[in-house]
Amino acid sequence: MPTPSPIPGPIRPLTLRDHAACADLSEDRGWPREEHKWGFLLTAGKGYGIDDPDGGLVAACVVTEYGPQHRPDLGAIGMVLVAERHAGQGVGRQFMRHIVSTMGTTPLTLHATPNGRPLYEQLGFKVTGRAEMLCGRFTPERTKPGIATRPATAEDLTALLRLDGEVFGADRTHIITRLPAFADQLRVAEEKGRIIGYAAAWPNMQTHVVGPLIARDTRTAKALLASLAAHTDRPLRTDIDVRHEELLAWAKERGLASVAFNTVMTYGITELPGDWRRRFAPLTVAAG
Repeated sequence: MPTPSPIPGPIRPLTLRDHAACADLSEDRGWPREEHKWGFLLTAGKGYGIDDPDGGLVAACVVTEYGPQHRPDLGAIGMVLVAERHAGQGVGRQFMRHIVSTMGTTPLTLHATPNGRPLYEQLGFKVTGRAEMLCGRFTPERTKPGIATRPATAEDLTALLRLDGEVFGADRTHIITRLPAFADQLRVAEEKGRIIGYAAAWPNMQTHVVGPLIARDTRTAKALLASLAAHTDRPLRTDIDVRHEELLAWAKERGLASVAFNTVMTYGITELPGDWRRRFAPLTVAAG
């Protein structure tokens, strides 16, 4: 077996000051710059990177931890990138081995592209699901959904955190409390004064990304998605768990088209915690 080439520099923590370099790396690999998302992830999560002696970054990724600060219940790995000029040299494999080792016994998850999946399988990640990315302009239905929705307020925070913890299966207060500043819209669904779902739409390039999308059932998820669409003139983008077949079919009928599939993978656990039946879309695939 050939000896892998050494990593071209030490792996170091990334900070918010690195977000432009991270965006440059995204662009280098043909991804959108997504500076707004990079800024959020580097603030809410832990970034890791390798500096290029010639400037910029050789590699980068972000790990978002959930649960107790010193003993997280789950870590989500995302935005794993290696610069084009260093591709095919084993940098990504060594980089990811370091990240997995750094996380110790913390269970891990990630959304893998078709290109990335073989590497993650070599590292011991197992396939546990799939998500379908949809994008397009939403065409509203003529009939109202029958579920009341409204903008979230500060008074909703306690209820949102309680609901999110039940559905996600781990505490992500540090994510939910940042949503009002990160997202352009944060809406809740109510029934008899009780919050039965919530969703956000945040700006990403020319689109609004819908996520998280947490709802009691498919009918509630439809109402939230439609309410977000009604308050933007941008195309929508979202990543929906493929087990939610009814929501996927409905969204496609309303104008969203399938763009890609990502494979949901885990390490150290056989399936994700929480209640997938009420978890329709993640905040972003980069954060689980």
